[in-house]
Amino acid sequence: ASFTISLHKVDNTTVMIKLRPSVPQSCQISIKNVFRSDLKIKPGENVTFTFTCKTPEKYFIMEIQKNIDCVSGPCPFGDVHLYPPGLPHLNRTYIWDVKASTKAGLELKFSTPWLRQIEPGETCPDSISYNINSCIDEATVNIGTFCRNGSVSRVKLLGGVVMSLHLPWHSLLTTSGFNIANRASIKRLCIIESTLKGESSITLMSPNYPLGFPEDELMTWQFVIPSNMRASVFFHNYSLSNCERKEERVEYYIPGSPSNPEVFKLSDSQPANIAGSFNMSLQGCDQDAQNPGILRLLFQVVVQPPQVDENVTHVVDLSKEKNLTVTIHLEGWPRQIPLMSEPICLICKDPRTCDRALTLASGAVYRISFLCKDLSQLRITAEKGIGCMDIRWCQRKIYSLSVPKAITRLPIQLHKFIWKLLATDLINIEITSPSLKLQQRVPEQWCNTSYSYSIVSATPETELNVGVFCPGGSIEKIQLRNNITISLKTFGKGFINESIPQDLKMSFVPHIKDECTFTVSPNPKAKVYLQTPNWRYGLPPYVSISWFIIVPGKQTARLGFSKDRMGIACETGHAYVNIKEEAPGAEETVRREDELLPQPRDMHHNFWLNVSNCKPVDKTQLTLQFWVTFADKQIDLGIILAVVAGAGVLMAIGLTVCCVKKKKKKTQNPMVGVYNANVNTQMPGRKGLFGKGRQNNDSHVYAVIDDAVVYGDLLKESNGSVAPEVDVYRPFDGPIGSLPPSPPPFSFRKDIKRSSNTEVEPSPVMDTDQDTYTFAHQKSGQSKDDGNANEKDKGDTSMPLLENKKQDGFVE
Repeated sequence: ASFTISLHKVDNTTVMIKLRPSVPQSCQISIKNVFRSDLKIKPGENVTFTFTCKTPEKYFIMEIQKNIDCVSGPCPFGDVHLYPPGLPHLNRTYIWDVKASTKAGLELKFSTPWLRQIEPGETCPDSISYNINSCIDEATVNIGTFCRNGSVSRVKLLGGVVMSLHLPWHSLLTTSGFNIANRASIKRLCIIESTLKGESSITLMSPNYPLGFPEDELMTWQFVIPSNMRASVFFHNYSLSNCERKEERVEYYIPGSPSNPEVFKLSDSQPANIAGSFNMSLQGCDQDAQNPGILRLLFQVVVQPPQVDENVTHVVDLSKEKNLTVTIHLEGWPRQIPLMSEPICLICKDPRTCDRALTLASGAVYRISFLCKDLSQLRITAEKGIGCMDIRWCQRKIYSLSVPKAITRLPIQLHKFIWKLLATDLINIEITSPSLKLQQRVPEQWCNTSYSYSIVSATPETELNVGVFCPGGSIEKIQLRNNITISLKTFGKGFINESIPQDLKMSFVPHIKDECTFTVSPNPKAKVYLQTPNWRYGLPPYVSISWFIIVPGKQTARLGFSKDRMGIACETGHAYVNIKEEAPGAEETVRREDELLPQPRDMHHNFWLNVSNCKPVDKTQLTLQFWVTFADKQIDLGIILAVVAGAGVLMAIGLTVCCVKKKKKKTQNPMVGVYNANVNTQMPGRKGLFGKGRQNNDSHVYAVIDDAVVYGDLLKESNGSVAPEVDVYRPFDGPIGSLPPSPPPFSFRKDIKRSSNTEVEPSPVMDTDQDTYTFAHQKSGQSKDDGNANEKDKGDTSMPLLENKKQDGFVE
């Protein structure tokens, strides 16, 4: 097909057809059998041509430029037409170059659906775009690139303008979509008017973005908004130049404001919740010639209807808190930022200061409100610091690690509460949960609560992830050596109700030997799983962890490991597992990394389990998991039979003794004094210790029995071959006191010395009572069972035995 382009000279329009960049020359333009790769048609020319290919749009582009001189003559104001007609279907660009004086202003007014500014490099959905450049003297400033379907309704410029319209080859657009009008000087670089009729969000940029805004220039954005809507401004990307004079700033003119214009720095939080229309201006400065820097700005304006509860304020009282920050933000912040086109939730600390995220510091009372249809999009993240530099000031203080009620009362879901616990090297941290206790989250023992605690112990060199814990377990106490970060993370809305019985507490304690020590008091009916910290990456080299398991008195614990071996190879040193019960004479079970772990065993007393790591070879990790169950103590049938048999033997011995006693009663030999174990024989320390006087108690009386009963069997042997036992050790079978909880069995560690048991010295006996002890002597001819004789002798018990012997004529 052939094309004819006829240009009138008065139109001052030029048409150029040229090859697209980086496209092979596979198609040409033919004019009267003359082939060429480009074509330029000047004003007043009439040219007919054809293409040598069927798809010229793949190889050629077209530019149509119209020059308009508004300096030397009148301007053709009004609608701008796409001229000339009948052009071939190529990707084409219409350019209107308007020359005008800087004393006058030009206005580009766009027809609906208006324009939307885009960032450099961004493309429009329909491939139709507008580009506006302002020309002042020899300088050209790129006002911006725009797509259709937006809110930019007018652009006013100082001086000349170069307006471009880019159309794809298949576009059927027949009108330019704008007109040009003459206006008085606007005394600034440009004015961009944006009309927003309903709930919407727009993004705008400073001229030349992302390059620098012209030096010491001023421009304005006018926002036309219904009075029943609310607008908020957010700066998303900006940079400042190096100013020699003046200061870069943003000025707002808000109708009805008592302080117009309101001046803000670019680093300030910008106004929000503005009712109706307003203007915003960007003012540059005189830049440093040697190092000018760049002033640029990308910002967002959000328009939304007023919320039903916009006048409802929530009091957040942090006046009594210390080292606490509370941030209210959108879900996913700051990693996930919602699209600028989406309606957003705003948090306001006063009617005009609103933002997507609001941070509140301790020591003040805040009254906040929300501009948000759905508060479920918002979350709370808080962080509190607790430190101790001198153990004398904080050793006895217990800190509650619970979420303040000022946070839980807000209608916002708590996402995370972080406690950072800091102390010096010689001060350690103890975490307790006295009533709820903690459950370690392991694959076999998952948390089903709405929140959990993540505990991390850190030094400048290493980080130990102690684990994830939730309430309702068996761990009463965790002692840690380094600085600690505890993060409470919620998983649902039920946390507000469940947070009432929080009982997590912490305190600072003196230095401990292990990196971490757990005190576990399991529920007798539950099976408890415990595992070493840093489960994902393995226990760090040379780290020692201990568990103290409390076994109830009437229970027996069964301890087992989830695998047969530790599963590591040591490059330096050895890894050990040590188990020891807290019982007199209990043996310590020790296993090395190259040995099998102990088989499941019963533990009858409280016991320690310690795991210490070596320096493993590459690609090996020490991860160990064990479990503990409980059962009621069972009495062994063999023990019962032994007790019954022993009782029978004792009864037989008792009957034998009774028979011998009756048989020997008739032939009694001289009596000997034997110590009576049934009376108090201890030397009194103070007289007040005796309930009765010496005349009325038996503390000085020895019972007298027949020596025939004692030595009867020996007297039968005439040759005296059977001798009594002398100095024979009898083991003590009575009850003994339980030992205090000993430290974990660390015999394998070089830096720990075993503590020796110290014996308690007996207290000296006070010799305050000098009365002598006497034997109760039975006179000849008197029977032991003679009650009258006993009563007769009752008054003589205070006389020493030797004196009685002399009176009765006995001589030893």
